[in-house]
Amino acid sequence: MVTANVQTKEPETQPESTGTTLEVLDVSHRFNLGGEPLPVLDHIDLAVAPGEFVALLGPSGCGKSTLLRLVAGLDLPSEGTLRVDGRQIEGPDPSRVVVFQDPTLFPWRTVWQNAALGPEARGQLRQRRSRIDDVLRLVGLSAFANAYPHQLSGGMAQRAALARALVNEPSLLILDEPLGKLDSLTRIVMQAELVALWQRSGFTALLVTHDVEEALFLAQRVIVLSDRPARIKAEIANDRPYPRRRGDPHLTNLRHRVLAELGLDATW
Repeated sequence: MVTANVQTKEPETQPESTGTTLEVLDVSHRFNLGGEPLPVLDHIDLAVAPGEFVALLGPSGCGKSTLLRLVAGLDLPSEGTLRVDGRQIEGPDPSRVVVFQDPTLFPWRTVWQNAALGPEARGQLRQRRSRIDDVLRLVGLSAFANAYPHQLSGGMAQRAALARALVNEPSLLILDEPLGKLDSLTRIVMQAELVALWQRSGFTALLVTHDVEEALFLAQRVIVLSDRPARIKAEIANDRPYPRRRGDPHLTNLRHRVLAELGLDATW
């Protein structure tokens, strides 16, 4: 296994947004379990501005990942509508890319070949070769372009998964606990790198995480969801400038507010 020594410097200013507007309009969703409906989402209304970074927090199993699947177009809502830039979401689209907790890299393909999957599937590999090289440079993997997944550390594998997503130049990046399986030190490094990638690229980001500190370190707004069926309990704005410092007293206060909404403030 090899590791990358990547030093990430966050830009002081964010470029003009290339992100999309996201609207979740009175969305409810339920699963059919043995002929019985299982409500998962309950009348969710959410608007995300172009280039905004929003985090979703809530109890395990409340429906956060289900909401991300609806935004990605992998499922359709039982009720309500989801729109990007005013257009209804009716299925997956390359402009909306999901990064999951597991990197899901193909083990028989190199880092470069894994990053090239999108252009290759669309018959655009020849035209997009320089874009693939640029993105690998952006995530600090140029020196490992010919490495295979088994030769990578966990953090490097997740950077490769991010590269695969960014090659498609998404206007909306959907992050389903992408750092959840990393060790604590690697996770801290990757959080800073994710902020830097977002600032450089200008996409809209929607993140699901169970980590309150991570949500406050990354996002401009934190949406707190209730137990299943999920409803929006609170929206907490976070206007602290980047780069953020984990010891910032303001972030500590916001953390207490979020924990109170989750019913966990008694432990702090």
